[in-house]
Amino acid sequence: MTTLPPPSTDFYPEDSLEKKVYTIVDKFKENIPVSNDRNRLGYNLFKYLRGEGDAPEILVNSTKIKIEGITKKELALKLNDEISVIEK
Repeated sequence: MTTLPPPSTDFYPEDSLEKKVYTIVDKFKENIPVSNDRNRLGYNLFKYLRGEGDAPEILVNSTKIKIEGITKKELALKLNDEISVIEK
């Protein structure tokens, strides 16, 4: 019995909004240890930047992510600071 090779993965270009948002979320790898939680937060932040989602203050609570070593309020403030750089 043989298996097929996995499909190739297409990565976002470095200057795309998606790549920038997921890079910001990956900076908080120590505070958000579960990779699926980081992906969920990144997707919701991407939607926020496109005008479709909630602000980081709301997302930190509504996405039900596991946070370690930092409060939800501090994380939301840091995310706002990082996002403000992208919005400029």
